[in-house]
Amino acid sequence: MELTKSEENILQGKEGEGKKKAMEILVTLGEINEAEKLIPVKSVQVSGVSYMTIGDAGLDFIRDWANAGAKAAAFATLNPSGVDIDMAEELGYPEDFTKKQKQIIDVYTSMGITPSCTCTPYLAGNVPKSGEHIAWAESSSVIYANSVLGARTNVESGVSALACAIVGKTPYYGLHIEKNRKPTFEVKVEADIKDAADYAALGYIIGQESEGIPLFRGIKPSKDEMKLMGAALATGSIHMFHVDGITQEKIKEENLEKIIFTKSDLKDAYAKLNTEDEPDVVCIGCPHCSVEEAVEVIKSNPKKETWIFTARKNKDAIEKHARGKNVKIISDTCMVVSPLKALGIKSVGVNSAKAAFYCRNLSGLGVKFDKIKNLIK
Repeated sequence: MELTKSEENILQGKEGEGKKKAMEILVTLGEINEAEKLIPVKSVQVSGVSYMTIGDAGLDFIRDWANAGAKAAAFATLNPSGVDIDMAEELGYPEDFTKKQKQIIDVYTSMGITPSCTCTPYLAGNVPKSGEHIAWAESSSVIYANSVLGARTNVESGVSALACAIVGKTPYYGLHIEKNRKPTFEVKVEADIKDAADYAALGYIIGQESEGIPLFRGIKPSKDEMKLMGAALATGSIHMFHVDGITQEKIKEENLEKIIFTKSDLKDAYAKLNTEDEPDVVCIGCPHCSVEEAVEVIKSNPKKETWIFTARKNKDAIEKHARGKNVKIISDTCMVVSPLKALGIKSVGVNSAKAAFYCRNLSGLGVKFDKIKNLIK
């Protein structure tokens, strides 16, 4: 991999140990993936924020980096943490967990990273333009950025994303390159897809059973529905998709392998994602809810206790609709990276296939996966 003179200087430690460490990571990542160079990025999204997932070892790791003088050279934001600190006492989070979570956020903030704590930075003011190179780590935001926004990013790890933020660059390989963004197989959807949960179920089955970049035909999802479908696709190894007539990148007609998604496949997805009949609480917002999504849920007057997860920037706009309703508006975290079992919650109702997958496999929670209208009644 060819480095510029300024990049060589960073690698030699001439701009500090923190930046040197970041450059070493990017050079290694670039060499592994046969990147020819580093490219500047417009923004970075850093994962590895929740104390539930990184623990004391992760806190020590980022603290050491900060103590070495590392500072963000590109605009960078954080993925969700493990708790809405403002609501920690109300919701019953352990005091030590909240304390450690605050320390993690403070360390990232000391490095110049914006503590937005959302998996949907594009709903919180960070909207990359089509063709822009970015370095995002959260899989659901990566697939949305590539597919819906037309930006260009690979799935960074928490460590490589932090390195990208510190250097302001990322290796040039994978989905940064035009030829690697073409569809590799076609999905003809014959099932009747009517609801956001249906789109999530569709994404889950294709993501678990396929690899590459799908081209969907026969569906007309909204942006919020593509958000849920993309998050579900990303539970597998898919980081970009095309929808015929909707997503913006031009598609050259090629002789693609075809997959048919049937009514039976849709039914099978719901069966695979369900383990419970009656959840303790309904959790909506994986990925984080847009204002429109949240307000629609609230206006449905949930009878079941419902928690809506969203970006802090959008919390006030949503809360004014939630007064007097059986709803809690929670920011900076989500049901996937928050220790819900510590709150006495054993099962959740979700309309997100990603949430269903990770709540079961990461947290050991029971899951009721269904349409919102069925969950909240």
